[in-house]
Amino acid sequence: MRNSIIESIEKSQIKKRPKFTVGDRVVVSVRLKEGDKERIQAFRGVVISKQPKSGKGASATFTVRKVSEGVGVERIFPVHSPAIEKLEVESSSEIRRSRLYYLRNLAGKKARLKEAERFGEIIVASTEEAPLAQPGTGAVTPANPSSGQIQKTTENKK
Repeated sequence: MRNSIIESIEKSQIKKRPKFTVGDRVVVSVRLKEGDKERIQAFRGVVISKQPKSGKGASATFTVRKVSEGVGVERIFPVHSPAIEKLEVESSSEIRRSRLYYLRNLAGKKARLKEAERFGEIIVASTEEAPLAQPGTGAVTPANPSSGQIQKTTENKK
């Protein structure tokens, strides 16, 4: 009996949020109350962890890290918090870990993540729209226009 009551309360608290994973660059718009005024502040950074790993449930949280003026700032947000106005995913990264705590020890260019294919897509013109490149120019041409693959043409030098 008690479990069904708790589950019904948790279901009423859950909000619709976009799907995001660890390694995604997100913008979290947070409602802040300053005195009697309320404003929205954007917190832009990389998701370095989710609790639990699935990110599901009413008590799920995620940690966002950003570097502001050379100082690393991390903030933990409840996924279904009413203080979060909006959650936007800017880009996704190719990662192989479930938590990116190692980013805390890296700085500058070493702290960059490799962008995933779905956000860094190359737009290839079809052969009807653009003529194929001449050999030796180093231009990129579509290998098979329907597949979206690209092929670099170069001249063989002896």
